[in-house]
Amino acid sequence: MPLNLDLDFVPLGIAVLTLSDTRTLETDRSGTYLVHALTEAGHSLVHRALIADDEAALRHTLTAWAADDAVQIILTTGGTGITRRDITPDVVNALATKHIPGFGELFRMLSYQTIGTSTVQSRATAALIDQTLVFALPGSTGACRDAWTGILVHQLDSRHRPCNFAELLPRC
Repeated sequence: MPLNLDLDFVPLGIAVLTLSDTRTLETDRSGTYLVHALTEAGHSLVHRALIADDEAALRHTLTAWAADDAVQIILTTGGTGITRRDITPDVVNALATKHIPGFGELFRMLSYQTIGTSTVQSRATAALIDQTLVFALPGSTGACRDAWTGILVHQLDSRHRPCNFAELLPRC
């Protein structure tokens, strides 16, 4: 998809949240990938955290970050599978003011090219929480890369045509 280079790039404030019972910030390759990808694209990292797969902690963090005027986008990684501890999509969907079903559909289509039918185990999703876009990505670095390079790098670039999330944010 083309960029309109006559338009100015508008950097967004992005927060990265990893959900894991086993990783630390030092061993969190997926969160680290997202931080590098978003800053390389020209966006600003506003917050980065790692929390356990805990519903109350996730609700608290998402609510606080969505209320922070510096945060326009929240990227979560982890907790999108089907096990008991995988709660990210459930919490995001419960807090959502608007759902963006096409994101999960497109993510699974792209992911199918990489991991085949195993993509059906992903509940990757996206939604608006008030005026903040939230993208819940799987915990694997490959899945984060697929989501970033296949969708997010384009949709978070204000120059992407024919349309993008970045230009819609002021109207959300």
